[in-house]
Amino acid sequence: MASPATAPPPPAGLRRIVAASLVGTTIEWYDFFLYGSAAALVFNKLFFPGSDPLVGTLLSFLTYAVGFAARPIGALVFGHYGDRLGRKRLLVLSLLLMGGATFCIGLLPTHATLGSAAPVLLTALRLVQGFALGGEWGGAVLLVSEHGDARQRGFWASWPQTGAPAGQLLATGVLSALTALLSDAAFTSWGWRVPFLLSGVLVLVGLWIRLSVDESPVFKEALARAEARKTETAAVERMPLVAVLRDHWRDVLVAMGARMAENISYYVITAFVLVYATTQAGLGKQTALNAVLIGSAVHFAVIPAWGALSDRIGRKPVYLLGAAGVGLWAFPFFALIDTKSFPALLLAVTVGLVLHGAMYAPQAAFFSEMFATRMRYSGASIGAQFASVAAGAPAPLIATALLADYDSATPIALYVILAAIITLVAVSVAKETRGRDLAAVEPQAADETPLARSAPAS
Repeated sequence: MASPATAPPPPAGLRRIVAASLVGTTIEWYDFFLYGSAAALVFNKLFFPGSDPLVGTLLSFLTYAVGFAARPIGALVFGHYGDRLGRKRLLVLSLLLMGGATFCIGLLPTHATLGSAAPVLLTALRLVQGFALGGEWGGAVLLVSEHGDARQRGFWASWPQTGAPAGQLLATGVLSALTALLSDAAFTSWGWRVPFLLSGVLVLVGLWIRLSVDESPVFKEALARAEARKTETAAVERMPLVAVLRDHWRDVLVAMGARMAENISYYVITAFVLVYATTQAGLGKQTALNAVLIGSAVHFAVIPAWGALSDRIGRKPVYLLGAAGVGLWAFPFFALIDTKSFPALLLAVTVGLVLHGAMYAPQAAFFSEMFATRMRYSGASIGAQFASVAAGAPAPLIATALLADYDSATPIALYVILAAIITLVAVSVAKETRGRDLAAVEPQAADETPLARSAPAS
């Protein structure tokens, strides 16, 4: 029988925890993706005028990539204090930082007013966004993972993951509505600021919900156990980063490799597609936004289904299916866009995001189950966010540069395929983690079959 400290909460309590994580991650991803969409659509004109349009887009995506560079720093700082002080406090801080930076972007004067200082300030605010998001992901998925039942952890932990498509949906939806209602001149002049300023309202809602939930019981039990021991081991665990690199370096490398295809494919499908569809295929800005909007809605719907499937057949099979899928879809993706047809563009984006969801859904439970409680925030965050520097950060930049150099989608498709191969190798060598006991001091070996062991006797 589970102890009171580790017993899963009643369904209503778990749903409240899931809602708190989902709302917070939705707002943070809304802020982060809003910048990416604006970088593809207007920032090249507002902050990098006078450049060739494609060069201006490259410079705009360079500031976009800077946000990813700050994510590992956020992972280190938030992971360290999240493993020492708890998940909840750090999640509140990350939401305040992200929302504040996004709101300030909406107030930022452009190059026409400030000159070269404008892109410098834009880059600084993007760094704050990246720092906050680097700490957000690990805390949000751990708060749910450590409250939930091991038998359904993949399903419940996948809900914070839906914050990414929900944020994308919200950001793209607001931009799509504004571009439909406003003229290009009005949108470029002031309309682009509206979704950034809206972040201030969303943050207040997110804070109200996040402050209402309890700290992870698994973390509280681990903290009490460490305080009671007062041993040399407990002292080492006060530096979670050291413990992660000492005991879990292989898991960190697996997590980084697993993120390559997931991260690169996502930003090609949702950010770079706005550039390719408008400049190469000649489709309208509104058309491209609508395709991402509808695809993100489907993405949101399939993530919990993939998470539930990982509870039945394991994290690895679902993840491998997604990695292989995005690799195989790379060439058809661009071929469909080249038809210059909206239904074909919609099919390309939607199928790509469904396949991406097979990696993204089990990722929360998969990474959480790799690490011990007192270093879980650090381990999961470091593995996920360090990979983002090599994967998601340069993905739109590399794709745009390849398009500029070769005037062809072929090298971009090969780039996605290479990422898929790296992920297939990384996940293949990992141990299956489904059903591990997160309250254990160290994760159990996969062959201990905790699900079978904990099942009631017939």
